Amino acid sequence: MVAVVNSNDDLVEVLKSTVEHEGFAVVTAHIRDFRLGHESFAAFLRTHKPSVVIYDIAIPYEENWAFLQTLRALPQAQQTDFVITTVNLRVLTARIGPNEAIELQGGHADDLDPVVDAIRRLVRPSS
Repeated sequence: MVAVVNSNDDLVEVLKSTVEHEGFAVVTAHIRDFRLGHESFAAFLRTHKPSVVIYDIAIPYEENWAFLQTLRALPQAQQTDFVITTVNLRVLTARIGPNEAIELQGGHADDLDPVVDAIRRLVRPSS
């Protein structure tokens, strides 16, 4: 199972479609639901048990990076791998320093190859 967690509805759908097309089961969530307390990230992880979470860092970069680190520190997240994405890696790196984010460019299927490759390194299809 792969979770797509993003703040942009269009990117959620593009990522979901692309990852499903590659043979992975996908569940989606919106970052705002976790930030606003409408949904618990810990409960989301317990319920869906994703092997990988594709998580997007948007502006404001520092604040959203700190929120991601809080989520990653949860006990429920300790056995979960994260593939971090952003639409502007240069600015993210300037704001927070070196990081493992993958830059999303254009939103076309072939632009998502680095994300799919990262998932493949972390999990087998249909898991």
